[in-house]
Amino acid sequence: MNKNTLKEKLNAGKATLGPFVGFPSPAMVETIGWLGFDFVIIDCEHGPIDYETAEHMIRAAELSGTTAIVRIGLNEPQHIQRYMEAGAHGVLIPLVNNAADAQKVVDAVKYPPMGKRGSYSGRSARFGVGAGPDYFARANQETFVGIQIETPEAIENADAIIATPNVDAVFLGPGDLSLNFGVPGQMEHEKVVSTIETLVKKIIAAGKHPGTLGNNPDHAKFWHDRGVNWLVSATTRYFVAGASEYLNGTRKSLGI
Repeated sequence: MNKNTLKEKLNAGKATLGPFVGFPSPAMVETIGWLGFDFVIIDCEHGPIDYETAEHMIRAAELSGTTAIVRIGLNEPQHIQRYMEAGAHGVLIPLVNNAADAQKVVDAVKYPPMGKRGSYSGRSARFGVGAGPDYFARANQETFVGIQIETPEAIENADAIIATPNVDAVFLGPGDLSLNFGVPGQMEHEKVVSTIETLVKKIIAAGKHPGTLGNNPDHAKFWHDRGVNWLVSATTRYFVAGASEYLNGTRKSLGI
């Protein structure tokens, strides 16, 4: 299994930047890698990406030297394992509401004795060609377990969720928190920001990595100054911002 450079950088205390990609597009993922982003999160929770396309997107990430994490909407071992066998370096699982949910993710991603993942010679094990007898130990070391806290129930159970062994990172989604707090779309609302700040401190104190959105340089710096090194945005934001800048600037230049 290849080195997980995202995990390596986070463990070294370095800031990392990468986007969600919800388009079923290996080319988009490959471009993200060539641009120099540290990771890509292939979003199979919200987007129309199927298993086979996700596998090609993971290949594209490997080709361009970035770490492929897959966000998976269903916290079930047989579902998660399919993406792991396709070669994903890790997962981000939403709607983790208690410690049992978090442990279920760990069990699906990690092989025994750390978890309960079944043995299979998929892409992650180079289809059984030259993987070596130490493959399972290396996979347990390199795979990344990310979970999301985004509901009132999860906030109430945050201490137990964060303390779950072998969870690497906890992502705090301001969009879903704003919905659940009754202030939809207000991701900079005082209650959303203060809740994330409180949880970030708990995550760092537990020796884990906090993550949240860094949708622009100012947001990224705000959260980095508070200890967040896993900073995520979205390719849709890049596209809209870049396309709008070009369109409006060119129209102004042409006087149309």
